[in-house]
Amino acid sequence: MISARGLARTFAGRGKDKTPVQAVVGVDLDVADGEIVGFLGPNGAGKTTTLRMLTTLLKPTAGTATVAGYDVATQSHQVRRSIGYVSQSGSTSPEARAGEEVVDHGMLYGISQRQAEARGRELFDQLDLEGLWDRQPRAMSGGQRRRLDIAMGLVHDPRLVFLDEPTTGLDPQARANLWTHISALRTERGSTVFLTTHYLDEADALCDRILVIDHGAIVASDTPDALKRQVSGDLVVLAPTDPGRAAEVAALIDAVADGEVEVAGVQGGTHVSGRVRDAGHQVPGLLRALDAAGIALESIEVKRPTLDDVFLSLTGRSLREENS
Repeated sequence: MISARGLARTFAGRGKDKTPVQAVVGVDLDVADGEIVGFLGPNGAGKTTTLRMLTTLLKPTAGTATVAGYDVATQSHQVRRSIGYVSQSGSTSPEARAGEEVVDHGMLYGISQRQAEARGRELFDQLDLEGLWDRQPRAMSGGQRRRLDIAMGLVHDPRLVFLDEPTTGLDPQARANLWTHISALRTERGSTVFLTTHYLDEADALCDRILVIDHGAIVASDTPDALKRQVSGDLVVLAPTDPGRAAEVAALIDAVADGEVEVAGVQGGTHVSGRVRDAGHQVPGLLRALDAAGIALESIEVKRPTLDDVFLSLTGRSLREENS
């Protein structure tokens, strides 16, 4: 459904030196029919530029890409007719009526007014927008407006849907509700979904596969579980009852840890942490060693690797919503 090879974009430089800026240096990616793929990366990694090239909003300066079977550089009109695009900022007018917005959007894609209205009302039912056909978007909740944006992106029945930060700014309940509808795009409609998000739990829950971009190039492509398995072990965090014995605890963890052991002061005590491969088998022996040394613990916690750990290991940065 999407294929790119060596896709690149260089922007003209600004300021006195006019040094060109390479936003994307050579992206290779493939998205199969029916996949939900998450496209993630830290700020400035090239994510937005790549998305704009794939949706024909920006011309590549090098490389090739086909979307829904059409070349983004030479067949942009066909690409646009084949995709749905839901931007992060939304595309509805606050004063227009919701149903009119959807119908007008459908007619821009060449379908008749009758077809657009029938299709729009069907989408309103599917996206829990019943009774809102004549309501203005400014009188809708944030979740309702995002579902309206999705209805507009689907009214022409595209094979491929691009969702750019679809749940940004929504409360947890509205986000969870929208996740259900995004999953249904594939399970009930057979759509392919290309999703950008800063919510790592969202990518973990929705995506079959995740593409990670950094410094303008793809640095990882795999399932969420496979990416998390690449992180070196589970994080074991011990809080000794006596902070003065933290160094002894660190030495015992270090014997089984894969990497550096950290000792950190926290409110009310000290935490000693390290990544341990196969923690389920290693922790019982660690606890016996602590007991033999007469070291009591306030708490022990074992944390499975997360996608944020993946980003930290791949890029040296965490992907956080507040940094978007």
